[in-house]
Amino acid sequence: MKFLADENFNNDILRGVWRRVPDAQMTRVQDTAIAGAPDDEVLRYAAEQEFLVLTHDVNTMRNIFYTRLNAGLSVPGVFLVVEQSPIAPVIDSLELIILASDESDWAGKIEYLPLR
Repeated sequence: MKFLADENFNNDILRGVWRRVPDAQMTRVQDTAIAGAPDDEVLRYAAEQEFLVLTHDVNTMRNIFYTRLNAGLSVPGVFLVVEQSPIAPVIDSLELIILASDESDWAGKIEYLPLR
């Protein structure tokens, strides 16, 4: 399972997940060829490269996700995290997702973290 963290995604969350699941595959957008790209390009890239997306861009990414879905384009799984969310429950949710599911469980779905 591979995650692509949007450019403004909280790095403390990524570090927290790596502490618990050292082999978690998480890539930051700024460390790829699409650094600085708009959100629609991020979703396209994630779909092509089979990444699940982590983002704080709740409204923008949600809208782009549904636009792509309604157009019949492939969409990656997207995890939306409201910026004010406490970090620990988000890390707990990502740990659970990594350890208890696989990418096919999330393909074409959009979900808020922390899981409820």
